[in-house]
Amino acid sequence: MKKFFVFLSLIIGLPLVFANEQAPSTTPQNINFENCTKIFAVNKEKLFYLTLASLSANRFLIDEVQTSNGYVVFTVNRNQYLATIAGVDSTNAILKITPCNNIYNFPPGILTNTFKYIDLNLNSDIKS
Repeated sequence: MKKFFVFLSLIIGLPLVFANEQAPSTTPQNINFENCTKIFAVNKEKLFYLTLASLSANRFLIDEVQTSNGYVVFTVNRNQYLATIAGVDSTNAILKITPCNNIYNFPPGILTNTFKYIDLNLNSDIKS
């Protein structure tokens, strides 16, 4: 009988646990501009290649690559985004990902997945 009450309380309390979770990273949300930028402890050139690898690994469609200016235009779900890479100093670089239409209501997974891939591969060697 005691096991039955424990089981019943788990079933009743389970929806309350899931109700407090955040929205999944695939649903569009309003994104703060501050969350669109991140500084990485690598030089500008390596961050550029890591960004290209991240966009490709996430299966985002790369539309335009400009190596001299350090930007990439890519498409996710028919929306275009601009990834801009700039050097902060000789050992740090910044990546900024913004929507081309300036509507900051998009899935946050675009940012988190890109930044996470780069973080995981910071120490990998870039081979030509």
